Amino acid sequence: MKPTELAPAFFVAVAVILLFCKGVAWLLGKAGQPAVVSEMLAGVLLGPSLLGLLLPGVEHWLFPAPLLPVLYVVGQIGLVLFMFQAGYAFAGHRTTRIAGTAGAVSVAGVAVPLALGVLLVVFTDGLAPVQKEGTPLGVTAAFVGVALAITAFPMLARIITERGIEGTRYGSLSMASGALDDMAAWIMLAVVLAVASGEALPAIVTAGGAVVFAVVLWFGGRRAAGALMASDRVGDRGRLLGTVALLFAVAWYTDKIGLYAVFGAFAAGVVMPRTPNTDKVVDTLTPVAAIVFLPLFFTFSGLRTEFGLLSNPAVLLFAIACVVLSVAGKFGACWAAARLRGEPNAVALRVGALMNARGLMQLIALNVGLEAGIVGPALFTVLVLVALVTTIMTTPVLAWLDRRAAVSASLPERDVHHFPVAR
Repeated sequence: MKPTELAPAFFVAVAVILLFCKGVAWLLGKAGQPAVVSEMLAGVLLGPSLLGLLLPGVEHWLFPAPLLPVLYVVGQIGLVLFMFQAGYAFAGHRTTRIAGTAGAVSVAGVAVPLALGVLLVVFTDGLAPVQKEGTPLGVTAAFVGVALAITAFPMLARIITERGIEGTRYGSLSMASGALDDMAAWIMLAVVLAVASGEALPAIVTAGGAVVFAVVLWFGGRRAAGALMASDRVGDRGRLLGTVALLFAVAWYTDKIGLYAVFGAFAAGVVMPRTPNTDKVVDTLTPVAAIVFLPLFFTFSGLRTEFGLLSNPAVLLFAIACVVLSVAGKFGACWAAARLRGEPNAVALRVGALMNARGLMQLIALNVGLEAGIVGPALFTVLVLVALVTTIMTTPVLAWLDRRAAVSASLPERDVHHFPVAR
């Protein structure tokens, strides 16, 4: 398609995506689901899993193949701007003595589901047709393990901000643990891709580049951002322009080293000074990113998902096993680690529930694996199902924990500790 043909196709597709996402959000909002879950599910429904199944001609007309890269690029803008806001919010709600616990939760939340994912693929080798032809068993097993180990950090951040729990102990702990979790997972993913390609350089570049990035941003980025926000020579538009330029430069660098743009954007948000000028910039960028740009990435991923592949009983059983192990590994391990670090059970349970959400980052990892040629349609669909289930269950579990805590608080002390035994 020519650019003059792509432009009108893009406008129509975006209008349909935004209106459809809004409709799904209205329906799921009645069930207490946040908008981010609705966007994720809407993206899948607009793809071959529903629209392509019922009206394939309409799907191809709405989303012609040449349009997909455009949706991807515009969706990246939404991801970067949203993660910038999430980093800024996180920096404003620091909790004392959190580093040790966050590290323990992160290590447990990566190691356990990683091991379970690898073992699942190894033990089901030849039983479920999820391994792409030509991809070694070890690469497939490692990729599934990494995918299960990922926490959907942007989605976690959005759920936390939408529920207004940024300043709580479990909200801050989950944000810190999720950031460490995904940093480790993306480095491991780079290692998997390096092994698959037979080259060690990509993993070395990612690990070394991350260290250089952290040092430069902490010492140089903070000063540059502080000078920009404090300067009297630039107005609001100048500060907005400077912030976007800095943000996109950071996103470019982290993307190039294989750490992905969202981490650079989050880190840029963390180092921004807490000033009224910064608040104004963030408040200007966030609404457009969340409402207009972000849903496009979900739709892009949904267009690659084919739930019809789950009609194969072996693939369906593998998918169910993936869901069960992912929940047990992530939720259970993070809860246990928090408890071992001395956190109250109420905090540990909520940390486990939040860390269990995989949605956005798992979708990103799946798209990377698909582009690298190590993930086939069946495995892609299985892991999208894992992302959907683990993310959709987050809000209901948190709501259930809140209701249980409210009931316990309303009971007399003797009733809380001495429930009658059923006969």
